[in-house]
Amino acid sequence: MTQIVPSSMRPRRAGPISWRVRIALVAMLLLAAVTVWFTNRLLTDRFTETTRNRAELRLALYSGNLLSELRRNAIVPQLLARDPALIGALNSSDYSQSTQRLISFVEEIGAASLMLLDSDGRTVAATDRARLGAAHQSQPYFVDAIRASSTVFTAFHAESGGYRFMYSRRVDGQSGILGVIVVEVDLQKFERAWAGISDAVLVTDSEGVIVLATEPRWRGLTEGEALERQPPQGAIARALQATSDWAALPADAYLRGEAVMRMETRIPFRGWRMASFTTYDSVRERVNGVLALEIMGFAILLALAFYFLSRKTAVRMALFQRESAELRQLNARLQREIAERERVQETLAVAEQTLAQSSKLAALGEMSAAVSHELNQPLAAMKTYLAGARLLLRRNRPEEALAAFHRIDDLIERMGAITRQLKSYARKGAATLGPVDLAEALASALSMMEPQLRLGRVRINRILPDAPVMVMGDRLRIEQVMVNLIRNALDATKTVDDPEIDILLASGDTAVLTVRDNGQGIEDLDALFEPFYTTKQPGDGVGLGLAISSGIVNDLGGRLTARNAEGGGAVFEVQLPILPGETQAAE
Repeated sequence: MTQIVPSSMRPRRAGPISWRVRIALVAMLLLAAVTVWFTNRLLTDRFTETTRNRAELRLALYSGNLLSELRRNAIVPQLLARDPALIGALNSSDYSQSTQRLISFVEEIGAASLMLLDSDGRTVAATDRARLGAAHQSQPYFVDAIRASSTVFTAFHAESGGYRFMYSRRVDGQSGILGVIVVEVDLQKFERAWAGISDAVLVTDSEGVIVLATEPRWRGLTEGEALERQPPQGAIARALQATSDWAALPADAYLRGEAVMRMETRIPFRGWRMASFTTYDSVRERVNGVLALEIMGFAILLALAFYFLSRKTAVRMALFQRESAELRQLNARLQREIAERERVQETLAVAEQTLAQSSKLAALGEMSAAVSHELNQPLAAMKTYLAGARLLLRRNRPEEALAAFHRIDDLIERMGAITRQLKSYARKGAATLGPVDLAEALASALSMMEPQLRLGRVRINRILPDAPVMVMGDRLRIEQVMVNLIRNALDATKTVDDPEIDILLASGDTAVLTVRDNGQGIEDLDALFEPFYTTKQPGDGVGLGLAISSGIVNDLGGRLTARNAEGGGAVFEVQLPILPGETQAAE
């Protein structure tokens, strides 16, 4: 018999299931809210720091480029002030070729313009022919250059509203001041480059006046005055409007009320500073993108929960499948983008290796010129020893000829050591330093120079201490310095009836080697240690000896100086740190 249970006695299953579902949904919503809030806080801080770091890096790059441009143009007036053609034109007042010469220079230098002014401040040559004949005698870059003996930098307000930046230096001749060379630096190109970014950038001088800015109306004002006239949001909005496709929307309304990140850095040039203003829009967009993904994930979870609980129609299943397909397509697209980025990184690494190798080969080219100069000394000595050995063999004096061949063997070993320096540089090796007795190194250098000294009939006066004079260095390079100094002294005494060279080695707080000759002395002490500066006839030298010697002494912690002696001739002095007694004992 079937028993009918009254409805009031039946168990109620719907109620408990409904409460469990509600609790699960509320818990999921609370979890979603907490996750979104925590993610928003975490990612906002992280992306803000990333944006700040990028702004700092961008600001460092801008300041470095600006400083590089200023320093690159700072050396130009000093070089042009020594140009023989320009000095000759100022002396003869013949400027027919001067303008063309300046035009040829400006293409290599990259400056905005070049001008040559005479002693009255009149433009006698210029890359801009419209400026020929203009008077500049009251301009600060002319007045300051006439008064100063070095290069003068001037920044002044131009009639167009911007700033002009000038390097000027006076041109001296035997009769006095001949004129002034003026180099205009093109810094406006940086403003044009900055205009294409989403940041507002300004540069102030030591007085806080804006000299460069992405906003033209800021120039000539302080930062406070500029922001009152035109806030940074407006300047950034115009930069965005110029580089975006949504220019139809008013940019000021788009950025109104948005906060701005201000970054500042110091430019190591005359107290200049650079500041930039960056909006937080990119931070908000990136955070919102991540939050949208999280919300979408929770939405998918809720959809799945409702699907399994309600068991609705297959339409929702199809919708879920389509959403899954879209996610798979997005994942595949992301994977393709990641693979493309990895290929770009590999290409960049190859380019960096190629650039490093090119820089290394360029440095080896410069070093080969110096090594070829240093090989001339042993080659000349070998030629003399070979001639002497040939004569000794003809006279049946083989023992003396054998001694000459031993010396030639020593010279060949020295040439091999010089070339090994070049090889070690190519392998990124470092020179091995050790204790060196300067007296022994001097004896070796004089032995190498003995044929030239005997041929020139030069009297050598040596004053050496009784105790060894020890320094820390590379003996081959120290002998190279000594040979260069003795060779220069020998060349300086070619026109003297009684050539004489004094060599003094002393030891105190430092080791001092002095080489003095009784020649004609040094005409230009300032350019003496510059590369390729020489007073010798063509074929006798390339002007690298003293430049190489100065570099070697500086690398060893010492210094090489030169002066003219009171009684005539030149004096070269090498100072090197003395090796302490404890170190000598340990060695």
